Amino acid sequence: MTHLEYLENKSIHILREAYNRFGSLCMLWSIGKDSTVMLALARKAFFGHVPFPLIHIDTHYKIPEMILYRDKLAREWNLDMIYGENKKALDEKLTFPDGKASRLECCRNLKTLALKYTLSGEWPRYRMDHATGSYRIDGNKEPFTGVIVGIRADEEGSRSKERYFSPRDVNNDWDVADQPPEFWGQYKTDFKPGTHIRIHPLLDWTELDVWEYIRQENIPVVDLYFNRGDGKRYRSLGCWPCTFPVESDAKNLDEVIEELKTGKFSDIAERSGRAQDKEDGGGLEELRKDGYM
Repeated sequence: MTHLEYLENKSIHILREAYNRFGSLCMLWSIGKDSTVMLALARKAFFGHVPFPLIHIDTHYKIPEMILYRDKLAREWNLDMIYGENKKALDEKLTFPDGKASRLECCRNLKTLALKYTLSGEWPRYRMDHATGSYRIDGNKEPFTGVIVGIRADEEGSRSKERYFSPRDVNNDWDVADQPPEFWGQYKTDFKPGTHIRIHPLLDWTELDVWEYIRQENIPVVDLYFNRGDGKRYRSLGCWPCTFPVESDAKNLDEVIEELKTGKFSDIAERSGRAQDKEDGGGLEELRKDGYM
């Protein structure tokens, strides 16, 4: 078994276990490389069909190519695509940089709160109509209590503290000091009623693993990850006011993988272009305790 086969098998096992154990399940799709690999793994785990909805939290500050890519792939792969938003914060300009909020306040408003209330069903959710490609208000307000997320332990410090099956309380709050043990591939999946569960199938993957799997499986990704002629590309994607590219000549998958293998970014964090991380003291732990992805 190759390294990628081992990772693939483990992730598929976790996805199937989650589907078996949790009734109201969804998968978060940020449109980035990691969550798109997770989506491809779900299609493989369930023989071409993703048996749960995809949730995207739309801040309305995403780079436009990301939204075009989202809707194109959702239609091509026949995905049950839902997005949520914090309309009140957008209307009242509780945003950054063109509103009244700092970067971190904007993240809390447009990501953390939007995610929390989209999952709970308390705020409107918008579901894709595949016939037209447009979105309509979803009449189903059932809360999602199990959420599959494409985070990796090596990507950022607070994420290395997660478990494969990570409990939150009814408010989505994360107690970092109270995580269940996970030994020898044994996962705790039995939680008391009211517990909100985050499932992390990619926890053991690295940035290089993700790119090599994308190449192996021919997974389509948004071309912002490649140098498009200006000597720069993105390593991590988010909202345009807070996400910046890195210097790179890599124009395709092979060149991105070669950069990583040769250590070009060995001293540069993958999320170094994400400005909100720096304002959170260099990490995301405080944001993530409140439910951030």
